[in-house]
Amino acid sequence: MSDPSFTPILQFGTSRFLQAHADLFISQALDKGQALGKVTVVQTTDNPDSARRVQALASGAGYPVRIQGMQDGQVIDQQHWSSSIQTALHADRDWQRIRQAMTREVQVVISNTGDKGYLPDAADTPASLASDAPAPVGFPAKLLVLLHDRWQANPYAPLSLFPCELVSRNGDVLRDLIIALAQDWQLQTAFASYLRETCRWANSLVDRIVSQPIEPVGAVAEPYAIWAIERQHGLLLPCTHPCMVVTDELEQYEQFKLFMLNLGHSWLAERWLVDQRPGAETVYQAMNDPLLRQSLEDLWEQEVLPVFAAKGQGAQARDYLASVRERFLNPFLEHRIADIAQHHEQKKRRRFLPVLQMAEAGLEQPKLNAALHR
Repeated sequence: MSDPSFTPILQFGTSRFLQAHADLFISQALDKGQALGKVTVVQTTDNPDSARRVQALASGAGYPVRIQGMQDGQVIDQQHWSSSIQTALHADRDWQRIRQAMTREVQVVISNTGDKGYLPDAADTPASLASDAPAPVGFPAKLLVLLHDRWQANPYAPLSLFPCELVSRNGDVLRDLIIALAQDWQLQTAFASYLRETCRWANSLVDRIVSQPIEPVGAVAEPYAIWAIERQHGLLLPCTHPCMVVTDELEQYEQFKLFMLNLGHSWLAERWLVDQRPGAETVYQAMNDPLLRQSLEDLWEQEVLPVFAAKGQGAQARDYLASVRERFLNPFLEHRIADIAQHHEQKKRRRFLPVLQMAEAGLEQPKLNAALHR
């Protein structure tokens, strides 16, 4: 029997990011009749902070999202109310209910399971597929059991999955992970075909800085937000929203973020380390230091933008850079450079080296070269 209280959107993860990103988008789309419906949130871990959020979200009363920052040269300080989450469940406690709903009501799955969310757990085995089995430990096994239930109930039932983890081509990565786990469990080849051909795994890029929580639930976030989703036949969106972009050029969005926003952060961290700048310095403070600001502007102008111009993306890159500049100049955000500087050498290699490799012959990039080899 269907669960009339269940929603067409199932979300794994209770993060403040999703509250101020996808969940807020869905809430605003619902107000305009442009969303599939409301969201059921599932807590997948025993994290006590997540448990408190689940308790606060379970009533469906909604929560505040405060938007603070710069947009089009104007200071923004607004409060919104998000009402897209109908209820919140815990996987261990409500597993049977979630399994039943997955066979019928759910049309879209959203996930944001953290840095280790894709790691399988050795404790998970095919015994989890039994009808009375408790929830598996790891997220991959949880998702596999739910998809297997759905396939058994209706092997032709489509499903669109939107992983929001910060992994390049996250949809492909999660799909391949689930198929590999199904093979490890020696499940039917027809089920693997269902995962590969009937389910739609969206590759996407999410971006919005969520600066602090509002207790017990809610968040403070910057005005800038994007959910760039790679176009795919048969993909069912949870909603339509001005901050959602369906594109054939997802790689361009990834490169813009990595090689302008992230690269800019790492350049400030490089100067912070080399020049032994104040320990508590923030991005906003750094951007208001004329010499440091000019070094970053010169880096963008002389060593990064020409790389995109050579690819025919110069105008789009400049538009994106204008948004990055406003984000760095957000007077409300205390983004400490010391935090950005963690794992600095690895970040430099990921953010600086590809820009050098992408550059056409003849383009001088002395700042990036010096920083990379320092």
